[in-house]
Amino acid sequence: MRTNVCILMPMYNEAATIQKCCQRVLALTYLEKLIIIDDASSDGSAERVQEIEDDRIALIRHDHNQGKTAALATGLQHASSEVIVIQDADMEYDPAEIEFLCEPIWSNLADVVYGSRFLVRRASRVLYFYHYLGNKFITFVSNLMTNKNMSDVETGYKAFRGSVLSGMPITSRRFGFEIEVTAKVCKTKARVYETPISYHGRTYEQGKKITSWDGLMALWYIVRYNLYVDAATRAYIKRVNHDLTATETS
Repeated sequence: MRTNVCILMPMYNEAATIQKCCQRVLALTYLEKLIIIDDASSDGSAERVQEIEDDRIALIRHDHNQGKTAALATGLQHASSEVIVIQDADMEYDPAEIEFLCEPIWSNLADVVYGSRFLVRRASRVLYFYHYLGNKFITFVSNLMTNKNMSDVETGYKAFRGSVLSGMPITSRRFGFEIEVTAKVCKTKARVYETPISYHGRTYEQGKKITSWDGLMALWYIVRYNLYVDAATRAYIKRVNHDLTATETS
C-alpha cells in the first residue's frame, strides 16, 4: 500500500534548477510534504521557492552556510511521514524515479532503499572517471566495515522508513551524511535494498560542489562511524531494533 512520503531537499545556490525540481516533486500523487532546507544561498534560491504556491512546501532557512549534512539534520527535525526520501535540488536525480525507491518499503520488503547510479535504469551521464573510481573505492571500504554488498554508498538518492531515521544522531559535516547514515543503519536490523536509478550528473562548471577533500573525509567517516559507537548511537540502534521487531510481529 502506498503511504505518504515526505521529501527532504537540501539546497545551496540552486536558483537555476530549484523551481523545475519542485514542480516535478509536487506532481507526485503520494507526496505529503516537501521540506526544503536553504543552506544560506546567496543566489536567490529561497526567493524562487517562495514564488511557488503549494501548501505542501515547507521552507527552512539557515542563517549561514553549514553544509548538506547540517541541512538534512535540520530537515529531519520536521519530518514525520512513514517514508522519508532525500532529493537533491540540482536535478541530478529524476523525481519521477522516487517511486522506485519507495516501492520496496511500500511492499514491506525493505526499511531502507538506496538508489544506485551503477545499476542504471535508463540513462547515466558519462562524466569524471576519477569520481567513478573514488566512489567505487569508498563503497568498497564501507562494505568491508559494514559487511554489506552495496554498490553505491555515496548516492544522494535514499529512502527510509520514517522510524529508521527518527532520533538518529547526526554529527558529521559537509557531505558526511551518506557515510554516517550508512554505518548507523547497517548496525541495526533494518532491511536494506538497492534499486537502479538514472543519473544526470553535473560538471563543476554547472555547479557540482563535492571535492577530493570530501572523498578523504568519507574514508575517515567510514572508520569513525563503523568502529566507534557512542552512547547516543547505541540508544538509537536499540530503539530502532525494538521498533522493527515490533513491526515484524504485529
